[in-house]
Amino acid sequence: MPTRTLSKRYTETESRDWLTQRLVKLGIASYEEFANLVGIDRGTISRYFRHDRRPSIDVIAPLCEALEVSPETLLIVLGALDRR
Repeated sequence: MPTRTLSKRYTETESRDWLTQRLVKLGIASYEEFANLVGIDRGTISRYFRHDRRPSIDVIAPLCEALEVSPETLLIVLGALDRR
């Protein structure tokens, strides 16, 4: 298991790894399936988890629902908030 950085925020790599692990845990086979589930373009989702773009308020709920996490957890994973 890779060592976690001491940074207070998730890195781009940590965010992508988290998403991959979460999709596996939820039985979602691909980014395409996830994108269809939340109704957001796959490229846009990729940009969120690469920290190239922050999701707007109207897409936070669908992402949280599909990933079965709270908005706070999602924002931490996306590097928008410090981790606890």
